[in-house]
Parts: sequence; structure tokens; C-alpha cells
Amino acid sequence: MATAAELVQPRLYEIKDAARLCGIGRSTACEEIRLGRLRTVRIGRRRLVPLQYIDDYVALLMRESEASD
Repeated sequence: MATAAELVQPRLYEIKDAARLCGIGRSTACEEIRLGRLRTVRIGRRRLVPLQYIDDYVALLMRESEASD
């Protein structure tokens, strides 16, 4: 049986994990970050992607897809 700690979803993701959640490669995620389309936060020297920013990025992709139809 899973403990409560195992059921809690992380709120911050490393770039490679955020890319995996989005279904894109790490290099594509880095390019999207460089372009400002996928936002990040910094904690010390680490760059992390909050879950909300992943959701925002997916919503951006959906809006762009709808606009091109």
C-alpha cells in the first residue's frame, strides 16, 4: 500500500522530467525555455519547472493549434 508521501505529486520538476511530462525531448524543452515559451524558476544554481508552468505551456500549445486550424 502506498504511503501519503508517495501519493503526493511533485510541484517542481527538473527539465528532463518536465520534458518527459510534456512528451518532448530535453533539447526541445531547453529551446522552448530559451524562447520563453516554457518558463522556469531558479533555486540556487538549479533551474526547475513548476507544474503550473507545464500546464501553461500545454495550454499555449493548444491555443496555437486551435489558431492554426
